[in-house]
Amino acid sequence: MQQFSNQEVAELKSRIDQIHELLAGRGGELPAPPISRNGDVATPSALLNQVSFSIQIRRIRRSHFGSSELAGPIWDMMLDLMLAESHGRALSASDLATGAGVPLSSGLRMISAIERLGFAQRSIDERDRRRTIVRLTAAGIDRMASYFEKIGVAWQNNQTLAA
Repeated sequence: MQQFSNQEVAELKSRIDQIHELLAGRGGELPAPPISRNGDVATPSALLNQVSFSIQIRRIRRSHFGSSELAGPIWDMMLDLMLAESHGRALSASDLATGAGVPLSSGLRMISAIERLGFAQRSIDERDRRRTIVRLTAAGIDRMASYFEKIGVAWQNNQTLAA
């Protein structure tokens, strides 16, 4: 079984925290996922619930977006764009590539894929015409918001079953 590094765990926790903040801003606040611990080892039932929920989220994402393209760094970009949108911020193409941990050239191809899906659009930064700004389209915002609403329902159902 693959072990995750402390950095990978911290990055995942950070992303989950950002999603919770986003949902809280939409009025659909979710409680932080419980992590039952016995010393440093997660209890088997809590770990199984977390793994099961993670698989469920991946399946919901695949069926909701209908595209295998929205995975890995591209999904990271979509999350970053949604978080920026919720805070009224704009991200540059280089911000997105850096946040997704990919070179700018790869990031630009990934941004093009998100544009082809109709979820994002690029524009020139009016203050610095050398920068390209990327924002979610109305369709991208709606699709992301409805996805997180589905995740919220799944989380509530998961908590009901776990109780």
